[in-house]
Amino acid sequence: MEIYTVKAGDTISSISNQYGLTPEEILNVNIIDNPDNLVVGQDLIILIPEIRHIVETGDTLNEIANIYNTTVNSILRNNPNLTPDNIDVGSSITISYKNVSPSRSIAINGYTYPEIPLQKLIKILPYLTFLTIFTYGFTNEGDLIEPNDTTLINLALDYGVMPTMLISTLTNQGTFSNELARTLLNDYELQTILINNIIAKMDEKGYKALDIDFEYLPVENRQSYIDFVTRLTQALNEKGYYSLVALAPKISTDQEGLLYESHDYFGLGRAANLALLMTYEWGYTYGPPLPVAPLPNVEAVISYGVTQIQPQKILMGVPIYGYDWKIPYVKGTKARSLSPVEAVNLALNTGLEISYDDYQQAPYFYYTEGNQQHIVWFENLRSINAKLNLVENYSLAGISLWNIIRDFPQFYVLVNSRFNIAQVL
Repeated sequence: MEIYTVKAGDTISSISNQYGLTPEEILNVNIIDNPDNLVVGQDLIILIPEIRHIVETGDTLNEIANIYNTTVNSILRNNPNLTPDNIDVGSSITISYKNVSPSRSIAINGYTYPEIPLQKLIKILPYLTFLTIFTYGFTNEGDLIEPNDTTLINLALDYGVMPTMLISTLTNQGTFSNELARTLLNDYELQTILINNIIAKMDEKGYKALDIDFEYLPVENRQSYIDFVTRLTQALNEKGYYSLVALAPKISTDQEGLLYESHDYFGLGRAANLALLMTYEWGYTYGPPLPVAPLPNVEAVISYGVTQIQPQKILMGVPIYGYDWKIPYVKGTKARSLSPVEAVNLALNTGLEISYDDYQQAPYFYYTEGNQQHIVWFENLRSINAKLNLVENYSLAGISLWNIIRDFPQFYVLVNSRFNIAQVL
């Protein structure tokens, strides 16, 4: 596996010739919108097929997987354009690639909204361990507020992915309330009602795990939150379900700020089966221009996290999006969110080259619209690869993606070339 950065004058044909590949073999693993007009600074992943299968009449993915002692999901991961219902006679399916030796298995959680297009989800599910659907809320009486999740749950199960229920402090008004969390954490009986309702709903719908995401809690609820997650995890584990807890990106135990103070890494890391560190949003919608997840900041969180939580319980948050800011930045203005694919297309349409900050390990570019200058920070293959090095170096359990509704198909090819993807169903 190699990451190639486009240079001036490059074309898909010239790049494929360098590696002894066909243009189609480059494009099969780089599902990009601009194959005829590459952007200087754009990243491509280079994979050289090792074993191929030519589809014959009557072949199914199950039969092909059995021939090569592999799985259907493994075949789908190695062929991003493939779906179970589009196997054409005479087409070539890649079973394995040269010089790709995944070091170990990791878990991958993917957050999504219920409105994700189903064809997009079907392409991504083979790369996931958990699919977490955003979000369930609850009332002051402990009743659940449900999203439209049934179709997504069933699709996840079809692909051997654990559908994961997300419980947050979403209210009937569609807003998040730390007051609702305070009420719950101070009322043992209300907790009992909510826990029973959660487990009943998981039983009913087929969920296999629960992600607990309470943010901006008052610091006085620090211990009561640990107690609640401990109690909830015990109830879940008795039913054979997993628990995950989402944690703010802390770098020290005594870090100040409402987002951080109530999230006790040591206590919550022990309370839940997995801890999901939200290592993103340094650059955010209402803040100044910054990379969403600068590598030094991410590593600072991870290096602290492993002193408080067993590394094999940590999922590192990975953003698959970026932001477009107007500059000079004016406090109170809003950045536009965009996917990595949209960022590259924007660079193409404005005729700009993509630059790369080696210290932050993040791509960026400037452009002008009318009289207004902009800067775009986003993620590409190099920035993601640098983050995956942290997973390797710190022996983490895996990663968690926010949010798979954003287009970044190269990401999944990259992570599949570096790790085996755990699927436990």
